Amino acid sequence: MPVPIGGRAFEIVEVLVQSAGELVTKNDLSARVWPGAIVEENTLQFHISAIRKALGSDRGMLKTASGRGYRLFGAWTSRESTSSVDSMDLEPMRSRAEPFQTNLPAAASELVGRTNAVQQLRGLLSAYRVVTLTGPGGIGKTRLALEVARGLFPTFQGDVRLVELVSLSDPDLVPSAVAAGLGLKLGGDQISAESVARAIGLQRLLLVLDNCEHVIDAAAKLAETVVRMCPRTTILATSREILKIEGEYVYRVPPLDVPSQHEEPDDILGRSAVQLFMATTRALHSDFSPNGENLPVIAAICRRLDGIPLAIDLAAARVATLGLQQVAVDLDDHLGMLTGGRRTALPRHQTLRATLDWSYELLPEPERLVMRRLAVFAGDFTAKAASLVAAGGGIAASEAVCSLANLVTKSLVTLEVGGVIACHRLHETTRAYALEKLDESGEFEQVARRHADYYRGVFERAEIELETLPAPAWLARYGSQIGQVRAALDWAFSPTGSAEVGVALTVAAVPLWVHLSLMEECRGRVEQALSSPAESRDAHRNMQLYAALGAALFLTKGSCPEMVAAFTRTLEIAESLDDTDYRLRALWGSFMEHITSLRYRAALAVAEKFCTFAAKSTDPADGLVGDRLVGVALLALGDLEGARRRIERMLGRYVARTPHIIRYQFDQQLLAYSYRCRILWLQGFADQALASVESHLVAARASDHPYSLFSGLLQTACPLALLVGDLTLAERYVKALMDLSARHAVELWTLGGRCFAGVLLIKRGNTGPGLELLRTAFARVPQGAFTLFYTPMLASTADALGRDGKTAEGLSIIDEALARSDSNEERWCVAELLRIKGELILREGAPRAAAAAEEHFLRSLDWARRQGALSWELRTSTSLARLQYDQGRIAEARSLLQSAYDRFSEGFETADLKSAKAYLDFWVSR
Repeated sequence: MPVPIGGRAFEIVEVLVQSAGELVTKNDLSARVWPGAIVEENTLQFHISAIRKALGSDRGMLKTASGRGYRLFGAWTSRESTSSVDSMDLEPMRSRAEPFQTNLPAAASELVGRTNAVQQLRGLLSAYRVVTLTGPGGIGKTRLALEVARGLFPTFQGDVRLVELVSLSDPDLVPSAVAAGLGLKLGGDQISAESVARAIGLQRLLLVLDNCEHVIDAAAKLAETVVRMCPRTTILATSREILKIEGEYVYRVPPLDVPSQHEEPDDILGRSAVQLFMATTRALHSDFSPNGENLPVIAAICRRLDGIPLAIDLAAARVATLGLQQVAVDLDDHLGMLTGGRRTALPRHQTLRATLDWSYELLPEPERLVMRRLAVFAGDFTAKAASLVAAGGGIAASEAVCSLANLVTKSLVTLEVGGVIACHRLHETTRAYALEKLDESGEFEQVARRHADYYRGVFERAEIELETLPAPAWLARYGSQIGQVRAALDWAFSPTGSAEVGVALTVAAVPLWVHLSLMEECRGRVEQALSSPAESRDAHRNMQLYAALGAALFLTKGSCPEMVAAFTRTLEIAESLDDTDYRLRALWGSFMEHITSLRYRAALAVAEKFCTFAAKSTDPADGLVGDRLVGVALLALGDLEGARRRIERMLGRYVARTPHIIRYQFDQQLLAYSYRCRILWLQGFADQALASVESHLVAARASDHPYSLFSGLLQTACPLALLVGDLTLAERYVKALMDLSARHAVELWTLGGRCFAGVLLIKRGNTGPGLELLRTAFARVPQGAFTLFYTPMLASTADALGRDGKTAEGLSIIDEALARSDSNEERWCVAELLRIKGELILREGAPRAAAAAEEHFLRSLDWARRQGALSWELRTSTSLARLQYDQGRIAEARSLLQSAYDRFSEGFETADLKSAKAYLDFWVSR
């Protein structure tokens, strides 16, 4: 059974295994595992302990030769696990040129007194896959974790990501929060621990999970899943409660070192608790310089505060205003009352509470009021947000800002200035304390309402900014506010909240969920809003919610009855309100339902209706989106020229717009390029098609919109590379599709990639394995899942069966494809279907096979010529000419194939044209 173990520890195992039971000295181990580095004794001990823990009941196999080194006994076998797809030698679509990424905040100040802990944790993180920092609130778990992670990042050779869980009230959102923190944009029905782990895959990653205790079960499940499925990921967690998972190393964060009762002054200055006290005091009172008389006082304060960093910060911040002696007296009185004089009975969490009580009671009333009101913020907040939410009840906005500044100087609020906008935050322990005070004051409901109202306004303005801000800039400005949205909605839909505010905020936050690809969360929140009391929503709000629900359902479940119902309801309300914007959104949903249900004629009617109403829109780009929809339907119906005309008109005038991704879920320009590429190939312009697909895939990657990139790879890039016969290029595209599906954990995308991987194997002559892979994956693909994808894949399966000697089965499948084409009016590929059937008839070799095959080839030619599908015509001309040549009709064969070949002006290095040229040259030589 696999067990998690750190990378360095695994390297030690490798060295010991290679020694075959012989002694390996400590110096040899250090030199081979840490070449060129000086390794301390305790670092090696961490790793040996981790290996013994991983060996479990077999730990006795690892023997220690006291003072010398180690031996590993037993029989060991090295092996690698591969699969038929993953072992394919596919070049990645591009090498990683960008630097490794981190979202760790810059250190606001030096971390005092934790040098040994930082060094120890670095060793532990190379020995163990999961390290949990635990301890009471205020002990400094988060600061220590961040300091360790920041120190590791320059040499880690991977991403280092922080995910803060403090703002979550719903444990089910832990996977979504982690996905957002990692920058993953996951699709599929639900974001789960497994989907996050699949998306991480083999990426080298240090994941810092901060504040796990209130969602401990969900955090533990996610950590355990990631460690099991992601061999190159290490997790550093902070929590008051341990995760209790396999392979976890628990590091209990100690308090800072405090002086003993009778230490000498020089020794006092060497204690880390005293160093922190003095650093904090000097930051606020630069000329603070304690003399010999003051050092014992400082030592006594640090002892009374048990070495808890947050408590020491709070006390030190008071020296500038109260003086050192008064701080000592106040603390002594306060802590004495708490313990009743029994010093030994004082747990550290009581010490911190007493310190917070003392700090809170020392505040003037306006600052107390502001501090407890700030507790409604879940995470970072700006001074502007604080001024508006904390104001009221006799406190003006300007006074709230002054109080906020004072709270910063007193270490009750932290200030982070590393980003574009300076942000404030309450330490989680301080926030929990302040929330209690806010609840006791009876103000919680009104402050929570102001908080929700404020963020409703923020995101209503943010929606307007979608028109002018590029998506990355918009997300950088608003993406970090997801915690505030969650907190506001939790209150709004609580029994004492305001459903009306909740509905408004839900509608306003939809673009945020879309940009963060949190569509499962979006769907849940929208459904919550729709289930609120009817009086909280008017018709306009209902229309907005149903449109958001339809889009979320489409992206999480695909075309389904619930999606149809949501968009139908949207259209009904939009018609009654004469709302053009939402009428178009609803018609887009209807178009997608028809196109994925393979009702192409009905889809065309909806697209034309879309164009009619788009003409009334104030946004001229809406009409161009309609052109694209019409073009897709016309392509499916086999009108290549009409499809190209509409799509190229759209491309000639359309300017990419961020709001259109919100309205229509995909990058409309990239989709248009994708379909244009297919049309170009069909019409005989392979070189233009290939150049276009490369450029639009680059744009799709730059857009950071996975759905658009997926559509381009599945609908165009992979099939086009296979159609032109460039198998090296096809490998790159299949690899890119598989990587994308793994990162975003969408099974449907994985199935599409496996289908193309199977076709690729067949094209390379590995017909048996390729056919097995293709059929296994294709059997799980829903018939309406991929527009213009399903029927050609049926044809590829039938053709491969014929090549594998299973002609009767191939004929049955190609007849199924032709029947689908006829019933759905999917005419764009009918010429190819008829050609493949003709080839299968010839392979079967039945009486009059040649005549029957020729009949199908002639019908294929007729379809290809009427549609202007020159590439299909060349393929069929080649098949028919070969039959004619075999029958001795050489001149007729040469004339037919030469006529088709001569009409090409490019693409002469593609497989079909090279094959046709080879036949023509051979026949001329004969």
